[in-house]
Amino acid sequence: MRHAGGFLFLIVSVLGTVSEERTALAGDTATMREMVNSGTVGLVGGSIKGTYARFAWDLSAVLDDGYDMRVLPINGKGSVQNIEDLLFLRGVDIAIVQSDVLDFYKRAELYPDIEQRIHYITKLYNEEIHLLARNEFTTVDDLIGRRVNFGPKGGGTFMTAGIVFDDLGIDVEVASFDYEVALEKLRQGEIDALLHVAGKPVTLMSEVTRGEGLHLLSLPADRIKASYVPTEFTAETYPELVPPGQPVPTVAVGAVMAAYNWATDHPRRTKVNRFMSSFSENFDRLLEAPYHPKWQEVDLQAEVPGWQRMTAAEAATQ
Repeated sequence: MRHAGGFLFLIVSVLGTVSEERTALAGDTATMREMVNSGTVGLVGGSIKGTYARFAWDLSAVLDDGYDMRVLPINGKGSVQNIEDLLFLRGVDIAIVQSDVLDFYKRAELYPDIEQRIHYITKLYNEEIHLLARNEFTTVDDLIGRRVNFGPKGGGTFMTAGIVFDDLGIDVEVASFDYEVALEKLRQGEIDALLHVAGKPVTLMSEVTRGEGLHLLSLPADRIKASYVPTEFTAETYPELVPPGQPVPTVAVGAVMAAYNWATDHPRRTKVNRFMSSFSENFDRLLEAPYHPKWQEVDLQAEVPGWQRMTAAEAATQ
């Protein structure tokens, strides 16, 4: 049986050169603090069960390299809050957000020149906009004056729903229930439709059966001005909601990894640049198991309409 001292020796051996640095600087608190912070970037993702949080942890697992690079994952509370954290919260350098969040902030006129202050590192993947309604509504325009669930306030879906219905010129009575609660209220006829933004297939939609009198409504991309991309739902994805051979058009919003656009000589700009170089160099590792399969959808060359790209990110992917 290994004694306690043996376990301590094993831990120190695993730490390797890092332990030597710790030992040398044990009595120099100021230098140690600088070393610990110099390579650490704070990355805010999403809720603990969401894809954003998983992406943040994947990046931490792949990119961490002692004091030279450490990714500190932080649970977030939606794209709107994540942007505010990126602007103002100490220790947050990078955030995963929906690509329409800049459009939201510009429309709301909350922070001047936000597109100059927040740039993107890379587009990640697309999240489809699901609009589930009772069968009596055949088009999105039938929802005028009806009660539609936008999801929890402050979340990405709530923001996107507001933008989409504003562009469509459709006034509805907004509800803000959690998605599972909203689905039950839709089944009971207490609301008329619900909107949910998530990468297909979504468990919530897959739970709906054909006999419940619910279906997915199409969203006309040509009437939506914001930076969304046209896509569709098919019977292969949702056999209970989409008839074979009759795809339902919709739009999708991109998930984006964004960063604060620090001045070129700022120490935190140096950290973010180091992160971007490491991300580019190690990207292929993220395409392998056990990392999230949606990494397979990431195109490092993809552009994001309405956003400016970090210069170092563009250079790193050439």
